[in-house]
Amino acid sequence: MTNAQQSTDSIAGTYFLHGVMETASVLELNPDSSFRFFYSYGAVDRYGSGKWRISDHHIILNSRKRPPQDFKLIESKIIPDTLIKIQIVEKNTALLSYVSCIVNTVSGDYDADANSEGIISFPKEAINSISLIFRLCPDRYSVFQPANKNSNFFQFGLEPWIPEIFFNELKLAYGENSLTGEHPLLKGNNFNYSRGQ
Repeated sequence: MTNAQQSTDSIAGTYFLHGVMETASVLELNPDSSFRFFYSYGAVDRYGSGKWRISDHHIILNSRKRPPQDFKLIESKIIPDTLIKIQIVEKNTALLSYVSCIVNTVSGDYDADANSEGIISFPKEAINSISLIFRLCPDRYSVFQPANKNSNFFQFGLEPWIPEIFFNELKLAYGENSLTGEHPLLKGNNFNYSRGQ
């Protein structure tokens, strides 16, 4: 067994985040250099996976590249209505009201949340952009520029990777049975993870 393999084997294990109220977070480092990450806060459960490597007394976590948008535009058209109507569609209808939207028009920005049926309405104006965010996983907005600024009906769906956590060179210093450094969803760079027995 090489020194690198020995180091990988000695660091591999299950690490639990400590010191963050009402938050559970677990990092599983496998000897084959794969990892799984879990995060739970209230009713929100999220996950991530990828590969880890050792570099200068740190482990570095990387996952697949994040897709460009968290929503997909299904349909846009002009309908006979005095409003802009945005409809969110999702099999799990309990998620519909967790979508927020900002519409940028010729006269400024409007923002609103979807109702229980996934409908968001705004005064009818020419649209420059539509920005959507899923509030249970509020990592970023997905921004769309309509092909026709005069369209006033838009239907969007949630992409299946919305709860997935993506890693890009996330760095953790390793010590004896511990990791210290960043968290992919929380601000700061001094989080402590302890290896389970």
